[in-house]
Amino acid sequence: MAKSTQGKKDMVQNMFNDIAPRYDLLNHLLSADIDKLWRKRVRKLLSAADPKKILDVASGTGDLAIELAKMPVDKIVGIDIANEMLEIGRVKVKKKGLDSVIELQTGDSEAIDFDDEEFDAVTVAFGVRNFENLDKGLKEMQRVLKKGGQVAVLEFSKPAGFPMRNLYYFYFKRILPLIGRIVSKHDTAYTYLPESVVAFPEGKEFMERMRNAGFTNPRQKRLTFGIATLYLGEK
Repeated sequence: MAKSTQGKKDMVQNMFNDIAPRYDLLNHLLSADIDKLWRKRVRKLLSAADPKKILDVASGTGDLAIELAKMPVDKIVGIDIANEMLEIGRVKVKKKGLDSVIELQTGDSEAIDFDDEEFDAVTVAFGVRNFENLDKGLKEMQRVLKKGGQVAVLEFSKPAGFPMRNLYYFYFKRILPLIGRIVSKHDTAYTYLPESVVAFPEGKEFMERMRNAGFTNPRQKRLTFGIATLYLGEK
């Protein structure tokens, strides 16, 4: 990974643009489709708040936005710096007849191009660890969220207990990079994934970062033996 923050952003943007055509295939293959269940969990937890306008940050190919559209929402806007990912997402959205509800547009998580308090909910799925400046991104998400609105951050995490932790590290460091490299034909993308997960400030540390960004009542729900964690908070 490049040492400068700007270098990280450029690297992430270029990497996801490069792997975009095979991203969905690899996502579902490498997670055995469990990622779909995690997104459903986000929707079910958000549905209690009945949000009508949602911002999905680091939206990628739009999988979470499409899942959230199963709620009675008026508008979902997805932003991402990797336009090639968004292009694939736009095709999926149109095929599902959701283009009147979901809009995917190029955008930076650390300079969100919307007014203060514009959204009822803000979400991120497997993208917050890619922010070049995590605290700035969280503050931007808090800024565009309405008072009383909810944030939901779904991110990979590290299981704590034996033997799941050992199996997880073996899979993440040995199997996943090999399969990812073969299928995506990208030398570093699926080496970056486990590295970024290991480096991410998960659990209590991340909830403290949420609190410092202005979110209230930060809490976490560990999913599937701790392989992923759903963080929730309000404004």
